[in-house]
Amino acid sequence: MNPSPSTSPATRAGPIPPCPVCAAPAAPFQTIGNQRYHRCPTCQARFLAPAHRPTLGDERAHYLTHENHPDDPGYRRFLDRLATPLLARLEPGAHGLDYGCGPGPALAAMLREAGHDVALYDPFFAPDPAPLADTYDFVTCTEAAEHFHHPAEEFARLRALLRPGGWLAIMTCFQTDDDRFANWRYRKDPTHVVFYREETFHHLARHWGWSCAVPHKDVVLMQRPGAAT
Repeated sequence: MNPSPSTSPATRAGPIPPCPVCAAPAAPFQTIGNQRYHRCPTCQARFLAPAHRPTLGDERAHYLTHENHPDDPGYRRFLDRLATPLLARLEPGAHGLDYGCGPGPALAAMLREAGHDVALYDPFFAPDPAPLADTYDFVTCTEAAEHFHHPAEEFARLRALLRPGGWLAIMTCFQTDDDRFANWRYRKDPTHVVFYREETFHHLARHWGWSCAVPHKDVVLMQRPGAAT
């Protein structure tokens, strides 16, 4: 039997933490099984209560079950939804970072094949911090933002990595239907702890003073203001 959601008063489970994306006050959302979720009325993100987040060891073990090979045509078609609109905006020979590249950095390979230089960083699979000391014309973050336990801190880091005029390219499955949240496959991944709506990124862009485009569902391109150097 599938778990059914409920919205029990937050006082029964302790205080609700602020939104981890924008730091605004959050509200109760749903309780599914023994997992509590909250929502942010300001940026529209939904998030798992911190007490229910997976451990780092459990996260890494789960990531190793993914089969995302850089040469897999299907995976490349999936990533092309981000790669094509990003490539259309990049100058030749741009310098980029694939943040949260995972064990099979297919997107980095695709961008390199298009003539761009791409560094890698992943806390589990490419943990060398040296790339985080550089700045970039673009930073990609595909299927990683939903894993962020502290997304506000992660987004602050990503913004700092970009040069003026640089692009932050994010791919994550947008949450759209509260009634289907309990049975949504994306929620059922035990390493997914934050769920963004398209409105979430528009809110962040307004707050940062950046531009924001959504060329395809689940794909966001945000540009830091200023002339590219």
